[in-house]
Amino acid sequence: MKYYVGADLGTSSLKLLLVDSRGEIIRTSVRSYPVYYPNIGWSEQNPDDWWNAFVSGVKELVQDICSDEIAGIGVGGQMHGLVVLDEADSVIRPAILWNDGRTDEETAYLNEVVGKKKLSELTANIAFAGFTTPKILWLQKNEPENFRRISKIMLPKDYINYKLTGVHCTDYSDASGMLLLDVKNKRWSDEMLEICGITHEQMPKLFESYDSVGSLLPEVAEMLGLDSDTNVVAGAGDNAAAAVGTGTVTDGRCNISLGTSGTVFISSNEFSVDKNNALHSFCHASGGYHLMACILSAASCNKWFCEDILKTDDYEAEQKEITDDCLGKNDVFFLPYLMGERSPINDTDARGAFVGMRMDTKRSDMLLAVLEGVAFAIRDNLEIAKSQGINTTCSSLCGGGAKSELWQKILCNVLNIDITLLQTEQGPGFGAAMLAMVGCGEFSHVKDCAKEFVKIKKTLSPDAHISARYETQYNKFKKIYPSLKNLFKSIKAGD
Repeated sequence: MKYYVGADLGTSSLKLLLVDSRGEIIRTSVRSYPVYYPNIGWSEQNPDDWWNAFVSGVKELVQDICSDEIAGIGVGGQMHGLVVLDEADSVIRPAILWNDGRTDEETAYLNEVVGKKKLSELTANIAFAGFTTPKILWLQKNEPENFRRISKIMLPKDYINYKLTGVHCTDYSDASGMLLLDVKNKRWSDEMLEICGITHEQMPKLFESYDSVGSLLPEVAEMLGLDSDTNVVAGAGDNAAAAVGTGTVTDGRCNISLGTSGTVFISSNEFSVDKNNALHSFCHASGGYHLMACILSAASCNKWFCEDILKTDDYEAEQKEITDDCLGKNDVFFLPYLMGERSPINDTDARGAFVGMRMDTKRSDMLLAVLEGVAFAIRDNLEIAKSQGINTTCSSLCGGGAKSELWQKILCNVLNIDITLLQTEQGPGFGAAMLAMVGCGEFSHVKDCAKEFVKIKKTLSPDAHISARYETQYNKFKKIYPSLKNLFKSIKAGD
């Protein structure tokens, strides 16, 4: 029996899976690490915290497995984060994360001076504050000494692979979110590198997600208790890895994730670009392409409201009062823009807001508004896809928020589509392990692996009466942000 390690390098923790060649999850391990907020809107982590978590977690994972039975390692990870190393391979400064909001000026420069049309021609995307290129420009302007020291640029999960193999590498799916990749032609854009003042030598080598990038360095193999010929594949950005793990690898398949952030992921065999660039056009871990939308706050909205505001972590108890006859009748609305918003409004000034509260508003009304607000924000993005001729009638659902039966029902009826839940839902970690299997020759293609391992547990269909009520509610919701947009800007400016 061969075993594979799949890793999900998340924002709050590293989740590791040990998966056998039959697709059975043998063991899991979780290691948490801190996020640092040195200024308002900033979000950083220490890459060495990731590595230390990985080392201790893998040791726990494989402690009673013969080292020669561990065939491969795959890592899926948080996208867009900027990791920079100097000539001695030391981390120059903390990684600037995907949800960091410091790059307003750089994002505006890219979209307004370089121009959205030019960016789309070069990279198939426009600039969003979370992307890597605005972070590089920020570093160049605000920390010039650190910028001059850069020898290697990489993304979070690539740091793990670099520590494992000594190979400076990334994959096409993760690289797509840097705004440096010519997505259509799968190569670094010379013009974008020039705009950022960086060189090809500083950029990682590009691989397909299932390609082997190398084997373990001898000293790392000894540290982990593994053989030095253990195969390491390039891995993928977390959303692409999760899509592999949910079988979203064939043309037109959709997956929605309710994690810290929320995503809509639509797989495609062919390259395409949303004409307004409201959706991201990225390479897929399967070797194809995908369209993706990302809302910055999803399950994190529920966590914030329950834990920080209501002071409880009993999510299920809070939802008990919300019955089916409440759905689509709530007078309270919630804008889930607690970290600003990416898709489709691309507004770092946007903020969370409750609208419609009265003296008789209950905590359950507010909680329901939070769950509905996230679902409405996801629908905003499906409406963009629909306008491009993509008519989604079914989607798989994953992420921590997907464990809530109430949220499943709300999402199914707000979107008015079938929702499938899977027998094994382990997100990016399972997808990363599947990529390792392909890289080690267990399967000839990612699609074959997904067909073998991804099985549906349950399908939810919308209730016509509830969906009709939510249609009315959604039409109200989509008027709220335009009404508050200028107010948000004035709040940010301190007017």
